[in-house]
Amino acid sequence: MSIKRVGIVGSGIMGSGIAETAAVSGFEVVLRSRSQQTADAMVAGMEKSLARQVEKEKISDDDRRAALSRVTAVSDLGELGGCDLVIESVVEDLAVKKHLFSELDRICGEHAVLATNTSTLPVVELAMETGRPAQVCGIHFFNPAPVMALVEVVRPITASDETIAAARGFAEACGKSPVEVKDQAGFIVNALLFPYLNNAVRLLEQGVASKDDIDTAMKGGCGFPMGPFALLDLVGLDTSLAILDALYEEFRDPNYAAVPLLRRMVVAEQLGRKSGKGFYDYHRS
Repeated sequence: MSIKRVGIVGSGIMGSGIAETAAVSGFEVVLRSRSQQTADAMVAGMEKSLARQVEKEKISDDDRRAALSRVTAVSDLGELGGCDLVIESVVEDLAVKKHLFSELDRICGEHAVLATNTSTLPVVELAMETGRPAQVCGIHFFNPAPVMALVEVVRPITASDETIAAARGFAEACGKSPVEVKDQAGFIVNALLFPYLNNAVRLLEQGVASKDDIDTAMKGGCGFPMGPFALLDLVGLDTSLAILDALYEEFRDPNYAAVPLLRRMVVAEQLGRKSGKGFYDYHRS
């Protein structure tokens, strides 16, 4: 299966990051957002990101120009009809994603692979919203997509070997290291990571240590690049809570039951970097 033209649905950090990664790697990219204004804003953000890479001498200015020339920003979902692969990176809401996959199935050519960037939701439920379940899989990039080397290629029980091979080939062509994982909540990374993050919040809630000391301990004792609270703030507390809830729904494991403090902080809209305050304060003085 030859992939030349890639559609990206979603105007968030992950959508723009995947689009940038694909464009730099030589793919034609159709970047779709719900409004032309936000689609154009994503391209503007990509321009800044690529300019920084030129300054750091990671890519040449010719590479930057070539990558941008391969990107088309659109608001009409129908513009994705000519894509060989479409990756959605919209809100982590199963009902929203199901509706989107039904629409993509109607719009895209029969040969197209439809993929989700979900980190926890069941891919098979999206596949069964289409008339091509064998051509649906997960392609889970990590944030920031242009930097992080790992991609989880998620195989629902409905996916064909050809689809998974195409997904792996795409990830490799983007310079990533793909790993194949079955369609189970959390896949590999989040299934292991989020019990750790959840238990860090539990230690804080129990008064075992301060957030600063817990972060310092995990960096110094385990060699992690950042502590659990800095990481939760980076991921977003709302996103983290949604992942934990999805994991608990599937496995009913107490380690996945979100600590009350995390849930209360989300209610208070203390979501981390995105809101300016989470476990740490990011408001500028």
